[in-house]
Amino acid sequence: MSPKSLVNIGDYNREDILRILQAASRFKENPNRDLLQGRVCATLFFEPSTRTRLSFETAVNRLRGRIIGFSDAATSSSTKGESLKDTIMMVSNYADLIIMRHHLEGSARYASEISPVPMINAGDGSNQHPTQTLLDLFTIFETQETLENLSITVVGDLKYGRAVHSLIQGLSHFNPSFHFVAPEELAIPEKYKAFCDKNGIAFREYTEFSPEAINGSDILYMTRVQKERFTDLMEYEKVKNVYVLHNEMLSDSKKNLRVLHPLPRVKEISQDVDDNPKAYYFQQAKNGMFVRQAVICDLLGIDIQQTI
Repeated sequence: MSPKSLVNIGDYNREDILRILQAASRFKENPNRDLLQGRVCATLFFEPSTRTRLSFETAVNRLRGRIIGFSDAATSSSTKGESLKDTIMMVSNYADLIIMRHHLEGSARYASEISPVPMINAGDGSNQHPTQTLLDLFTIFETQETLENLSITVVGDLKYGRAVHSLIQGLSHFNPSFHFVAPEELAIPEKYKAFCDKNGIAFREYTEFSPEAINGSDILYMTRVQKERFTDLMEYEKVKNVYVLHNEMLSDSKKNLRVLHPLPRVKEISQDVDDNPKAYYFQQAKNGMFVRQAVICDLLGIDIQQTI
């Protein structure tokens, strides 16, 4: 039997999500605890990362655990032709838990099925990014004081945006409504629209970044157009700066609106938004550490309720 892992946000039900968010709240009160002494966590990042990798590593360090791994696949034996299976089996000899980002969709599920230790998917291609969703949900709850019945506008790369795909599934337990704003080339995939229909989730699609899409929303979730997902750079150049949020565009938005972004941003949020109290993306990134502490402890079977 494979150990418990977090590969897809669908691996957690509503109760699991709320349990993780509650634990993250307690870690936010005090992130420095001795819960991982004697434990080793491996971070295998086959794709570049700043926030995800550093927040995972900081989460482990603040819990007094140890980190091994690599942040550049060029420094690993994959450059010599080592298979993903062999890498996972080898690293599992040394670590109690593996955190992996990989460019291939489905790679995290495959790794979790062969790994003798728990796996956390830190992003597999354009598929899923479940801990990003959990930190998004934590941030949404923190700013709205509820997860129920919220209006969410998601803007930008909805085709390849794994954070968007995971967010739709994660919020499905809480009766959201979505506004999907994207050019036709980056529209939300049909399977996620079908998921919304199946789960009774209301949504509308827009190609224009209009006041209508912004002003009725509780959360405005901006995303960058991901150059690395395009095989045709001409297509990327066509859509890369199609939607840019400027501060004045928030002037008629709801008082409780918060602007989120999984980061990094390129030009899709103007820097004049940063000083607006509705901008919350840097606090959102900070929340990632607390949520990842909760997930790591959960997968390692550490009874958070008894120890913090």
